[in-house]
Amino acid sequence: MPYSADLPRAPATDSPVTSIAAVEAGLATSGYIPSRQIATAVYLAHHLQKPVLVEGPAGVGKTELAKSLAAWLDLPLIRMQCYEGLDEAKALYEWKYGKQLLYTQILREKIGEVMGDTDSLTAALAKLHGFGDLFFSPEFLEPRPLLRALQAPGGAVLLVDEVDKSDQEFEAFLLEILSDYQVTIPEIGRIAATVPPVVILTSNSMRDLGDALKRRCLHLHIGFPDAKLEARIIASRVPEAEAGLRAQLVAFVQSLRGLDLKKPPSVSETIDWARVLVLLHAAALDVELVRDTLNVLLKFETDIETAGRQLGELVAKARG
Repeated sequence: MPYSADLPRAPATDSPVTSIAAVEAGLATSGYIPSRQIATAVYLAHHLQKPVLVEGPAGVGKTELAKSLAAWLDLPLIRMQCYEGLDEAKALYEWKYGKQLLYTQILREKIGEVMGDTDSLTAALAKLHGFGDLFFSPEFLEPRPLLRALQAPGGAVLLVDEVDKSDQEFEAFLLEILSDYQVTIPEIGRIAATVPPVVILTSNSMRDLGDALKRRCLHLHIGFPDAKLEARIIASRVPEAEAGLRAQLVAFVQSLRGLDLKKPPSVSETIDWARVLVLLHAAALDVELVRDTLNVLLKFETDIETAGRQLGELVAKARG
């Protein structure tokens, strides 16, 4: 009997996802410091067995959430990177044409032995038809990320990364998997997941996703963290940064995001900058140090020029 979204299976009794607090603590052991909203979404997704659509600006930890979740739950991470033109041959399965060709050659060489006991054209065609079905069996199937996630015997974390970069046709193709954790292969039939995977879809909002896809998912928006949460993230990812420097760099980045920038620095840039400051043996921020390393935080020259005009004020404010 296939898995049905209307009849969710009970989570495993030995699952570590016992509470929202357990999710917060568990993700932290993998180096991911979640907000309460993130931990709640993961908890609900696990127990309701629904995919999570994670939206937000680039670099705020959407992809990292799936990686850390797989590490904490000790499940394989199966990642599918989306792009324009992605089709089911790359995402779901394709046939092993080389193996099929090899077996065809073997059949051709043995055709006399195979057909030796047939006494009519109809019987010969029926026997050949049987071999044709053999060539389109699971033994000749090459699973791609979606099918591998469904067939993972102990479950998996399936990351559908940047789904907004795919075409609307591919988005529609995903609906059966997101609804029922199953796919239909014309030559074989339905393949349903024994253990439904934990599915994380990420989007940078490059285009609006369809209502049908959103309806099948829990929605989670990850924005820029507040200063307290960002300081915890830096402490987890760059423990070498001393508390005083950590407080200053977080305060500076928080102020920087308040400027009119083309691309405000994300959490990933903050982490990179913290590592740079540690590498340079910085004990505190100063204007020259910040000016020399501002390209780690800002990726557009116009943004660097905008921040440069207020650098003294921003550094003074960060130093408190």
